[in-house]
Amino acid sequence: MKVLITGANGQLGHELVRASIASGHEVVATSHQTLDITDESAVELAIRTARPDVVIHAAAWTAVDACESDPEKALLVNGTATKYVADAAHAVGAHVVYISTDYVFDGNKKSPYEEDDAPNPQSVYGASKLAGERALGATDAIVRIAWVCGFYGANMVKTILRLAEQPQLKFVDDQIGNPTFADDAAAMIVRLAAEKRSGTWHVTNQGDVSWYEFAREVLIAGGFDPDKVAPIKTHELQPPRPAKRPHNSVLNNGSLKNARIDLLPDFRIPLKRLVSQLQQNERG
Repeated sequence: MKVLITGANGQLGHELVRASIASGHEVVATSHQTLDITDESAVELAIRTARPDVVIHAAAWTAVDACESDPEKALLVNGTATKYVADAAHAVGAHVVYISTDYVFDGNKKSPYEEDDAPNPQSVYGASKLAGERALGATDAIVRIAWVCGFYGANMVKTILRLAEQPQLKFVDDQIGNPTFADDAAAMIVRLAAEKRSGTWHVTNQGDVSWYEFAREVLIAGGFDPDKVAPIKTHELQPPRPAKRPHNSVLNNGSLKNARIDLLPDFRIPLKRLVSQLQQNERG
């Protein structure tokens, strides 16, 4: 199968390329440097030239707080550009898999979010990603992921390890979610793409924790004292964050369960793997 991947230089994109190649697919990898997804004619030309069987659209503006101060750019990159990608893909008969986010929900639900729960984004980023979801065709796939960490790019695991020598760390205990690891998620996304599954899918590692609990798990995995992490509330963050975060980001993987597809493992398994990789890389 021929797979075109947008955002191939991103945290998830790197792993999507690796997983696609490992599965034996031919890969056309595009990045911000090689394809401006906000240029409709450039998108149309790239996809018409490649003629992929599947487009995995992972390119996005994911700077949540920066999106808050530039809603026009957020909507263009995450919403309008997704329509360009979807339209160009459909023109060559390609299936589209769009990577979305827990931020499409308001975070007020007391139980995990199901794929068919009504979105109600509370941030510009969330609204722009929902616009992207709504730009897709009926047979395309939406894959929502959350709290993504990986070997490439900036993420919370790297931040916590960087701060690990400090006497005390403070993390919020009133935001909960499923830490999800880019390599695990990518393998599942490539499988769903290859099988040309349609509809909405929540793809996360199992196990839900607060950021406070997650920080403790990262320190444990890295061989540090987890008791140096102190819990605080979101409203106590200094400086306060411009974009509102969902208090509940837990995504139930209902579509995977219904399709009898094995779920991704508990997040602590890939966390140990990632921390080991990062520590080995630092030691050279």
